[in-house]
Amino acid sequence: MQLRQLTAGIAALAAIASILSANSAQAFSFKVTDGVANPTTGLTNQGAYSEFAKLKGTTTVDFNSGKAPTDGFAKYSFSNKGQSSSVRSDMWAPVGAEGEKNTSSYLAAFQGDNVIINLAKNLNYFGINWGAAHTGNTYSFYNGDKLVRSFNTKDIDQAGGFATYSALHSGTNEAGAQKQQNGKYYQGNGYVHFYADSEDDIFNKIVISQAGGGGFETDNHSFHEGSGKFNFNTESVPEPGVVMGLMTVGGFFLRQRRRAKVA
Repeated sequence: MQLRQLTAGIAALAAIASILSANSAQAFSFKVTDGVANPTTGLTNQGAYSEFAKLKGTTTVDFNSGKAPTDGFAKYSFSNKGQSSSVRSDMWAPVGAEGEKNTSSYLAAFQGDNVIINLAKNLNYFGINWGAAHTGNTYSFYNGDKLVRSFNTKDIDQAGGFATYSALHSGTNEAGAQKQQNGKYYQGNGYVHFYADSEDDIFNKIVISQAGGGGFETDNHSFHEGSGKFNFNTESVPEPGVVMGLMTVGGFFLRQRRRAKVA
């Protein structure tokens, strides 16, 4: 009985998350979780990975080689020939699923030098380890030259915020940051899942851009091939990581409701 109640509660909270994150004009949705450790090695110092990384049809680019792929399934390019945006390793790398320091390489984009990802096939899901979040971080999804949907840092804020506000990433009062009890602002981190709610939302190109100062730091990109709706709550039920991910979503929105009541 308790298990059925827990399952029903998780499903209800996930539905609330979907309602909060869906755009009124488009059904394309997103959810924020903690993510998981490297699903192949179990290492926790390489940032957070998608709970769907082992789902059939999913390809993951982790940048651990120090480079972004320029051929194959996902082709990365820079609009300004990579003069500022690049793969790098420093203190601003997105943190792990439990807030661990990320010592691996990650992708950074800066104003005036968009990162363009051309995909060999149509997708219905894209997941990224996002952080440290800045105002102006923007993802744009295209089907050919047609814009399907864009998301930015404020969209995450309006849907409840990031999973973690890391003391490793101190910042200012801006979108993507949260004030802690010590009076300091910490920038958001988390694993963000973007997915299609119908065949009208599939995409084959992603543009990562930064408007204004600061950078756009991401790691561990996961791409899932698909020509229709991505069923976020059921695609990977056999994998224990998804159950944990949904529990994280549920707990996250409960925490946000409690904070709102306190405020």
